[in-house]
Amino acid sequence: MRIVGLPVLLVLLVAIGLGSYYETNDDVVITLLLRGRTAAAPVTNLHLYFHGWSWLLAQLYTYWPAVPWYGLVLYGLLTFALVLLFAVLERLMAQHVRSGWARAGLLVFFFFAAALEHVLWFNYMRVSLLLAGAAVLFAAQHSTHGRRWSWIIGLVGVAAAWAIRPSAAILAVAVVAPAAWWVAGRRGSQLLLLVAVLFAAGSAGLAFSRSPESARYRRLDVLKSNYSDYQLYRAAPQTPADRLAVAAVQEWLLGDSTLVNEAFFERVMRPDVPYFLQHQALLKLGLTLRQLLRDYFLVLLTSALLAGIAFRQQRPVRGAWLYPVAVVLGLLVLGVVLKLPPRLALPLLGLMLVAQVAALAQRSLPRLPPGWRALGVGLLVVAVGLYGYKTLHRVGVLRQEQRGHAAALTSLSRQAGGRNVIAAGLEETFKALSPFANYDQPTNGRWLLLTGWPAPDPSQPQLRQHLAGTRDQAAALRHLLTQPDMVVWWPPNESVANLLRQYAKAHNIPPALLHQPENLYLLR
Repeated sequence: MRIVGLPVLLVLLVAIGLGSYYETNDDVVITLLLRGRTAAAPVTNLHLYFHGWSWLLAQLYTYWPAVPWYGLVLYGLLTFALVLLFAVLERLMAQHVRSGWARAGLLVFFFFAAALEHVLWFNYMRVSLLLAGAAVLFAAQHSTHGRRWSWIIGLVGVAAAWAIRPSAAILAVAVVAPAAWWVAGRRGSQLLLLVAVLFAAGSAGLAFSRSPESARYRRLDVLKSNYSDYQLYRAAPQTPADRLAVAAVQEWLLGDSTLVNEAFFERVMRPDVPYFLQHQALLKLGLTLRQLLRDYFLVLLTSALLAGIAFRQQRPVRGAWLYPVAVVLGLLVLGVVLKLPPRLALPLLGLMLVAQVAALAQRSLPRLPPGWRALGVGLLVVAVGLYGYKTLHRVGVLRQEQRGHAAALTSLSRQAGGRNVIAAGLEETFKALSPFANYDQPTNGRWLLLTGWPAPDPSQPQLRQHLAGTRDQAAALRHLLTQPDMVVWWPPNESVANLLRQYAKAHNIPPALLHQPENLYLLR
């Protein structure tokens, strides 16, 4: 009951009682591609992630389009990952905490501190991280009892997590690798070696099977992220076309390959290490520190208490109390060099907690002075109260956002009917939506999204060919904007609107076409 029933019950309680909300626009954009709403047909290959999963989900949407398959499948995987983590913690605690009710209470506390946010504020990356880390820990722990079948569960779980997001799965395994050694010793090392071989084989298979078009998309995604997401590049435009391209990258108008391409990044974007260290590194470090302390103080306090207990053990596992320090420092480095969004931070911190418990469980626990125990419990009670208040406040904000964004998309879908839609700046409206609802009408109309990370996806030239008879974005817009059955959605965001006017002028698109009153909608 504690291993399976408890996590399932807790997930249902959060999803039904507090709700479920997408953390970013990524999940909705992926769903629209899989359903064929923003493509000529359901997309079976997303190139960057969901390897294999995208084919399965696209097939499900093809035959049963009204079912929210994406949310159901990923929440199922998330729940399975939590079941594995609960199984690991239950076995670790059993030798030190005799009361089943006490162990259940500790499992509920772990869920509240390190897992509730995954259910409430959902993103697919959380699933990849948790599933990979949980699968390795479960397989390592059960292998110590001669249960080699656990390796099958572990390797299948790791493979499924890797297929969702390869880099996330690799990062999660790196975080839990010390715990696999603490729990299983030599068997843990063998398991990690098998996982490394699995990762290498998967990466080699992707590299071998990747088409030139897919490879270009992947390289462009990395270049775009290095500038827009990580601030690793400094733009040095020399011509009006370069300046327009820089603005296009900043506003995510990425679909025109004649404007934003690899040659543009090589020509205009420069890695400037001194500038990064002087103007970006300290700023990103401060933001990362504030985020960790503001959002995850309960997890960090719990980790600090566990590290203190490990420090007082007579023969602690080597490196046990330094391990959380290394993980937190690693997260800070990750936040400075790349970025540390919530969908990455909490899964790794949660896996760190489980690894700390694994280290503690290998030795007898020390007897703490009553005063220290009272202080620790008091701090946790205060932190739990503050975290509970913070969570309820977040729920209120997300509910309001969800109602507004759902109303906007429902209005757009109703206005469009069966017609095609050209849209820009719609990505903000995709945030905070429910994973268990579809917000567009099941019609044959297509949505051509000019902005957003999937704009350079190989499916988009095919969509333009399907709609306008040309793969070129500017030519497609010149044709589509004159069609009476086309709905245009321009954002109230002035910076995006200004960029669209600049783009239209540079590509001989009559400005009047951008603002035809009979087919222009501004959803506020």
